[in-house]
Amino acid sequence: MLDFQAILKGIHQDAIHASDKGVVASYIPELAHIDKNNFGIHLRTSRGETYGAGEFNKPFSIQSISKVLSLAKAMSLIGEDVWKRVDVEPSGHPFNQLALLEVENGIPRNPLINSGALVIADVLVSHLENPKADFLKFVREITNDSNIKYNEAVAISEKNTGFKNYAAANLLKSFKNLQNPVEEVLDFYFHQCALEMTCTQLTKTFFFLANKGTCLLNKVHLKESQVKRINAIMLTCGFYDEAGEFAFEVGLPGKSGVGGGIVALLPDNFVITTWSPGLNKKGNSKLGMLALEAFTTRTKRSIF
Repeated sequence: MLDFQAILKGIHQDAIHASDKGVVASYIPELAHIDKNNFGIHLRTSRGETYGAGEFNKPFSIQSISKVLSLAKAMSLIGEDVWKRVDVEPSGHPFNQLALLEVENGIPRNPLINSGALVIADVLVSHLENPKADFLKFVREITNDSNIKYNEAVAISEKNTGFKNYAAANLLKSFKNLQNPVEEVLDFYFHQCALEMTCTQLTKTFFFLANKGTCLLNKVHLKESQVKRINAIMLTCGFYDEAGEFAFEVGLPGKSGVGGGIVALLPDNFVITTWSPGLNKKGNSKLGMLALEAFTTRTKRSIF
C-alpha cells in the first residue's frame, strides 16, 4: 500500500530546497509579483481520499488550465461539431504562435493553444445566455464549490497587455472562424483564464475527467467517448511545445498554465495538481514538471 502523504511530503521537501525555481511570468503584470517560492501539491484518489503538502490551499490564477474546462463545456453543447473549427494535432510551437494559423487557413492546431481556445470561447459566447456567469456556474458545479471566482484584477491585466491574443482573434475573424465580435470573445477569454483556484479545488474540478465524465455531485457532464478525446488532447497538446517531454517524463494526461499550476490525472485512479509560479523556458512550471515526474516514478502509476 502506497503512503501517498509521505510521498507528497518528500516531493514538497525536494521542491522547496531546489536551487532553480524558474522565472515567474512577468508579461501579465498581476502575475509578476507572485512569490516563486510558493509550492503546493494535492492528490485526490478515485475513492475520495485526499493528500496534500505545501501551499495546496492557496489560490492562484489557473490561466490556460481553464482551456480544458471551456473545451469540455463546448463539447457538452455542440458535440463533434467542435472539430469542424479546430484540429487535434500538437502544434510544436509556443502557445501564442500565430504563423501556423495563417498557413492553415484559420483552423487552430488544437483547442489548448491560445488561438484554439479563442475559437472555443467563441462557441461558448454563441451558445451561453450569459457566457461569463454560465461558465463560472459550470465550473462551480463540477467542483461542487461555490467559492470559485474570477480574479478581476488579473482579467484587466490580461486585457491591457494581451496584444497577441487581439492579433490572433482578428486573424481568426479574417478567416471567418470567429462568429462574435472580437472584443466580446476576448472579454470572455480573459475572464476564463483569470479563474482563481487552489490545488485542492483543481483536483476536484478535474475529477470528472478521471471519472468517465461524472463529477463529484454524481452528475454526468460528458460521454465517455468525449472524455477519452479530452484526455488524449491533454496528453498530446497540454504543454504546448513541451507536450512530448511531459508525456515522456510523467506519462499522464495533463494541462499547465502560466500561473504555475499543473493538473494531471490517471483515469479511474487519481487527479493530482501542483502549483509553483516559477516557469521554465517553455512556459511550464519548472518545479511542477519535476514534482510530477517524481510522483509517477515513485508510485509507478502512469498510463504507460
